[in-house]
Amino acid sequence: MRAAALVAAVVTVAAGLGVRAVAGGEFAKAAGDALYTVLVYALVLLAAPRLRPLPAALAAAGLSWAVELFQLTGVPDELSRRSTLARLVLGSTFNPPDLFWYVVGAAAAAALHAAAARSWRSRPR
Repeated sequence: MRAAALVAAVVTVAAGLGVRAVAGGEFAKAAGDALYTVLVYALVLLAAPRLRPLPAALAAAGLSWAVELFQLTGVPDELSRRSTLARLVLGSTFNPPDLFWYVVGAAAAAALHAAAARSWRSRPR
């Protein structure tokens, strides 16, 4: 499961970079937010590979929401001015619609995880 989570993380980063390269505006912003949580989901599975889809989705969405709410303090904005990595991980300013797109990303990741698990269980041995 860890190998699949690692592949998912790499593919998610590539998808995020691809969306930024070909799209702009609100679509790219929303897709980036959802993909951020998909990446967090993959990282959660790297840390806890036996986690089932719903708990993994709740953890990923919860972590994404925590980062977004942390932006209300102004600390991520200050850090993002000094570090590209901080800007990528923490963002800079609170944006309420991001909370919705994090849930979309977590739900999509959970659906893919559940489908992969069903496929894995049903394959002949």
